[in-house]
Amino acid sequence: MRFIFSRPKACEISEKFLSVAIAALSLALVSLSAQAAWDEKYYNPQPQDGDVVLPMPCAGAMVLRRVQVPMANPLDDYAITLGQDSDEWGYLEQARPTYIAGSFSVKKPEPGRYYLMAKYELSELQYQAVMNPTCPEPSTGRRLPQTGVSWFDATAFADKYNLWLRKNAPDKLPKEDGMAGFLRLPTEAEWEFAARGGMAVSQAEFRDTRFPMPEGVNAYAWFAGTQSANGKLQLAGLLKPNPLGLHDVLGNVDEMLFEPFHLTKLDRQHGQSGGYILRGGNYLTPQAELRTALRQEEPYYSNTGSEQNKLKTTGFRLALVSPTLTSRDRIKQVEQEWKKLGTQQETTAAGQPPQGHDTAGEIGTIADSVQDDALKKQLEKLRSDLRANTLARDEQRDQAIRSELQLGAFLCTKLKDDGEFLDTLDGNFSRSCGKDGSEPQARCDARKEQLDGHRKVLDFMLNYYADSVVGSALNYSQATVQPQVSVVAQQLAARGKSNLRAYLDTHWNNLQGYMKTGKVSRAQWLKSCKSI
Repeated sequence: MRFIFSRPKACEISEKFLSVAIAALSLALVSLSAQAAWDEKYYNPQPQDGDVVLPMPCAGAMVLRRVQVPMANPLDDYAITLGQDSDEWGYLEQARPTYIAGSFSVKKPEPGRYYLMAKYELSELQYQAVMNPTCPEPSTGRRLPQTGVSWFDATAFADKYNLWLRKNAPDKLPKEDGMAGFLRLPTEAEWEFAARGGMAVSQAEFRDTRFPMPEGVNAYAWFAGTQSANGKLQLAGLLKPNPLGLHDVLGNVDEMLFEPFHLTKLDRQHGQSGGYILRGGNYLTPQAELRTALRQEEPYYSNTGSEQNKLKTTGFRLALVSPTLTSRDRIKQVEQEWKKLGTQQETTAAGQPPQGHDTAGEIGTIADSVQDDALKKQLEKLRSDLRANTLARDEQRDQAIRSELQLGAFLCTKLKDDGEFLDTLDGNFSRSCGKDGSEPQARCDARKEQLDGHRKVLDFMLNYYADSVVGSALNYSQATVQPQVSVVAQQLAARGKSNLRAYLDTHWNNLQGYMKTGKVSRAQWLKSCKSI
């Protein structure tokens, strides 16, 4: 038996090898293409100073903005008012007081904390990069906000993205007390504080129906009508941002929040927890209804079938925060601060605490020595109520101090302007109407009248400033004012008024001087403000 072997031709081998090589090269090129970094226009169409960029799968990225809160210690928080007064929508939006605090600590230029909020509503491209098994091709069309997803899809996205970051880019996550932050849907306080402009706006602007829109609402928000969205979803980041640099917080798509919906009951929320919260309005919302306080409830599940609720007008943006109790040392710090809450000694009219008088502490001592359980519980309840009332009083006091510090800094600017203007008038009068002057008498009389008038204005402002210094010293102690100077400095910086910091420091120095000496030094105070 003979076996005949045929040798393949050289050209056949070459063709097969070439085919395999081309296929391998094509796969490599596809892989490289899929991993090519996104052009910035796909994830950050309007770059700004202060943008914080996080990597994403598929060589993508997400941009966030800092939301500063001027409180540094773990139990410090910042009083704000959410919602707005409305007879028509009061059960949904009634104004109510609440508090907010940041997650990540900063020490410079002033001690404070911050959290991060996504600069844009999450896009289709970003959603697919995390949730799809294959990488999407970046395109302008995929910059549209991701809609048609449920609340559970949004939380699943945050979970999957967090796990990817921890595995692939842990060093990119900010840390608090050594513990990495994480992304989730924002809480209602986080969302509305940021949407209103946070500390970048004045207190009056914060309480307006919308954040400041100097170029008109059409430049900042997509809403219903041919003059705006015209019934269509719009690309993220086409319009101007709010004062914190956040785009489309009003209009385009409703944004889902973390916690369940509650009705409002005058100054508090009702006890029933419902579906999830939608905020901000969408491209079908009439312009007249577009407001920062706008809030709605959506059920988690569809009422028409056995499926999760998904809307074409709803999307989301994420917040980046940290855990609260990050370490044993942090827990000890919180415990120590908590024990001090509401136990500060009562102050005298001059702002000085009387020695050895702590009412809450005395009640606690009595409660510890009482054998009757019912009486012990009554005393503990009394002590708790007293601490809560004392804490509320102290927070109101701190707010009043901040207001007086801002007033003092402003008055110092007026003293500088009025003082320098009076010096100019006085110099002109001396040159024109003095011994060597040649000004006609009638003109000199007019100059003298103008000079006297502005001197009276300056005297009035100087007396007003002196009253402010004396009043602050009578009502508050140096120990209570000192922490609020840093808070006011952060407020001024956030509003783009860092130039007022020198006036704030000068006012604080003048106030401390009076607290030490009790001497009203009008001339010295005027000189100090003019020297800035």
